[in-house]
Amino acid sequence: MPCVQISTNVCLDGVDTDPIFSEATKAVAEIIGRPEKFVMVILKGSVDISFERNKEPAAFAEITAMGGITSEVKKKLIFQLGTILLEKLAIPRTRLFVKVFDTTMATKYARL
Repeated sequence: MPCVQISTNVCLDGVDTDPIFSEATKAVAEIIGRPEKFVMVILKGSVDISFERNKEPAAFAEITAMGGITSEVKKKLIFQLGTILLEKLAIPRTRLFVKVFDTTMATKYARL
């Protein structure tokens, strides 16, 4: 089940967040190749974030999935998430930090 957690310093009070949830869900499902019903999206606003020594609109996102993550998939995920946050919350792509993690890679290299 892919999960996208987005934290931003933008106040979400009065913002229609439904399009963010639906567009992020659709993008992740299509890019990773999983059904939308298995995608979880978490959105937190008004989080204290300082980036480049200022508190202008910024976001931190973590995308976790069980398989399906390649270099090309990472690039597409970061681009699509950046597009959604730029269009919906006016967060510039240059103020978005994204961490992408494939849980199956950890077991591939783990020694028991």
